[in-house]
This record gives sequence, C-alpha cells and structure tokens, in this order.
Amino acid sequence: MKVIVCGAGQVGFNIARYLASENADVTIIDQSPQLIQKISDLLDVSGVVGFASHPDILEKAGARDADMLVAVTYADEVNMVACQICHSLFEIPTKIARIRHQSYLNPVWSDLFSTDNLPIDVIISPELEVAKAIERRLRVPGAFDALSMLKDKISLIGVHVREETPIINTPLRQLTELFPELHILILAIHRNGSVIVAGGDDELMPGDDVYFVCHNAHLDRAMMSFGYEEKEARRVVLIGGGNIGLNLAQRVEDKHPQVQLKLIEIDKSRAEKVAQSLSRSVVIHGDAVELDILNESNISTAETVIAVSNEDEVNILSSLLAKKQGCRRAITLINSSSYNQLVSGLGIDTIVSPRAITVSTILQHVRRGRIRSAYSLADGVGEVLEAEVLETSALTNQALRDAPLPDGVVIGAIFRNKEVIIPRGKTVIKAGDLVVLFAKPAAVKKVERLFSVKLEFF
Repeated sequence: MKVIVCGAGQVGFNIARYLASENADVTIIDQSPQLIQKISDLLDVSGVVGFASHPDILEKAGARDADMLVAVTYADEVNMVACQICHSLFEIPTKIARIRHQSYLNPVWSDLFSTDNLPIDVIISPELEVAKAIERRLRVPGAFDALSMLKDKISLIGVHVREETPIINTPLRQLTELFPELHILILAIHRNGSVIVAGGDDELMPGDDVYFVCHNAHLDRAMMSFGYEEKEARRVVLIGGGNIGLNLAQRVEDKHPQVQLKLIEIDKSRAEKVAQSLSRSVVIHGDAVELDILNESNISTAETVIAVSNEDEVNILSSLLAKKQGCRRAITLINSSSYNQLVSGLGIDTIVSPRAITVSTILQHVRRGRIRSAYSLADGVGEVLEAEVLETSALTNQALRDAPLPDGVVIGAIFRNKEVIIPRGKTVIKAGDLVVLFAKPAAVKKVERLFSVKLEFF
C-alpha cells in the first residue's frame, strides 16, 4: 500500500508511524526541512520538502501510483486543493482530508465535497471528533474511554483499576463464576507502558488501565464490578468556548437534557457568540484559573469539569483547581504528549488527546479487508476492530478455542441475528458474524488478511 501524507505535524507523524510499522510505503510532505529530516530519521518513510498542494511536489512524492492521500496540514485550503489535484491529475482512489474550520462543515454546504466539486472521500474534523469522544465519556461516569460498537449494541470501555476495585487479585476466569449473568469480556490490560492480551490466568492490579467490552444493558453493573457507582453528571462546568467547547456544549444540550451546563470563556466576544449559539447553558466571561470565576460557576457542587481551552496549561491548572474546590471528576484536553505522564498522578481523571482521537478516526479508513471500524487504544498499544466474518475465512465454523487467531488477538463480542454474544471457548464463529476484537500492533496486518475476501469467494 502506497500512501502520501501531507503534513509532518503530530497527526501526520503518528499516521506515518502507524503505517510504516505495517510495512506500508509512506511518503510525507511538509514545507519544513527540519520536520522532514526529523521524521525521516525516526521512521522508515520517505520525505519531500515542499508545498503539499503543488502538482510537481505531489508527483515527486509518488502520486501517480499512490493508493491513498492523507492531507493533514494545518491549512484546510491546502488539504482541499491537494485532494482536488490528486483526483484530477493523479486519480488517487482514496483521499482523506482534515478540515478544521466549521464553515466548511456546515450541512448547508454538504454538496461541496462531492465528486463533481471537491472530491474528498473522507473528511476528518478534529474539533467535532474530540467533542463526540468527550460526550461519550459523559455517558459512562468513571470511564476514561468509551465507544459504542456493533450497531450500538455493545460498549468498549476503558477504566482505571484502583486499590478499592473489588475484582483485583482475582484470576479473570473466575469473573464468570462471580458474575454469571454479567455479559462482559476483558480484552486488554495496559500496565507500566506495555499491553497484555487478557487471559484466564491474568489478574488485575491497582494502576492498571483495563479495556473491556460489555452489552449495553449490563453497563451499569459492569462499572460497579470495577468499583465505579457514579451516576451520570447533572451539573457540568465546561472550560473553553472554542470550536471543541461549542460543539460539545451543543451536543450536551441535544443529548443530555438533564445536564445543567455552565461554560467559562476568557474572550468576551467569543463568550457572547457562544451564548447566542446555545439555548439553555449559562456562559460566564472570565479566566478559569481564577478562583472567583470558578466559584461563580458553582464548581464545588459540580460533578464534572471539562477543560477544553486552547492552552494545555490552562486546562491542567483549572482542572486541578476545580478538583481542589470539590468537583468530583475532571476531563482534561491535553495536546502535548509530554504532559501526559506528568499529570496522570495529580488527580485528573481522564486525559483527552486530540491527536490520538484524530489518528484513530483516520485509521478507520485505512484498514483493509472486511473491517468496519478501527479504534486505537492508549496512543498505539493496540487496536479494537469491528470486522465481518466471510464464508472463506479460516475462522468460519471454528470454535473459538480452536480458531487460528494470530498471537496478540482476542475476540470480545459477536453480533449475530441482531443479538450480541459474549463468546466463550466453545462459541462457534459463523459466516456473516460481526466480531469485535483486540489486536496488538504487530498482529493487525494478519487480522486484515484474516478478514479479506479470497479468490474462491467469487
């Protein structure tokens, strides 16, 4: 697979890193010679210095025989023009562009990106994707990650294991005996920077991050088994009224009518604009790192503070101040990965990385075979995939304990005949099943082949 990545910033770098690790032929374009030199030194990729929307630069990068273009420069217009040129001059089949400005994404102009106009196959809006990701976390208090899968029948949940977690120091195979009616399967354990594919003999330890899949009807009980009995927040303070903050506030108003939302924005004109765009939220003009402003928002009685301003330092400090004043939970947006380890032990409950969310969203459209969706965990320790089992797959009609799954892969749920099955060793996989599985990075390509159409299918 030959891929051109336009933009060598954090998102472009991580997309190139993922693809290069899977032996894809990657060429990255950027105006900065320093960034190109850095990425060429660190990754097995080619680099081209130049303007990503210039035809000669795209041709130099190999556009004539490329399979995919991923345009993630900081300029929307450069990304859009690069897609147009790659369609008109080089006939690249798949074109993905990051579009940040909300005016381009207004549904009124939805025809703009059609094949006859600006031919972009997939549009990624980081602000919108981050707002969606945070809103999902609001639905499951206590989870640092949450995602609906299998047609919204199951949830993929990430939780921190604490000293008070009831099921620590218990072999995972005993969970079925302890909770026989609980439809849950632990996929992976993230411990001390490495990932463990969960097996029956593994035990959870305080400090672990655990990913599990669960039938939505059992979600509350599943969270209780990990020691999280919080109710969905009704009083929320949102810090930052930029594109992410405004998108999130609108989603909360639309999907969480029980929530009382107060939004703090430091820029007066932006605060006025946000106030006009919201129907029932309270907008406060002020600096969220000042206690008077936090107290004006009644932070001490809020269940959740969400900090999504444009400044990492403001997000971190305001979250810590809010927790100190009595707010129960902090969800904090942090762009710089260098802060992640620093703040994890300070009391911030959930760290949101726009870069990781954007990369994960793009990966969904990179995966081959009958893979419906892909979700990257913990900045690349593995992926959770949703895939369709074909008649010709080696998994078909195999009991799970006998299935030829690659090392580093575990199946967590099966969707068949509109019903969800949390599989056990004797569960037989059938053609047409949708499955959710976890795969370590080294196993992803093998999983793609496992779910690919073979010649005898035709």
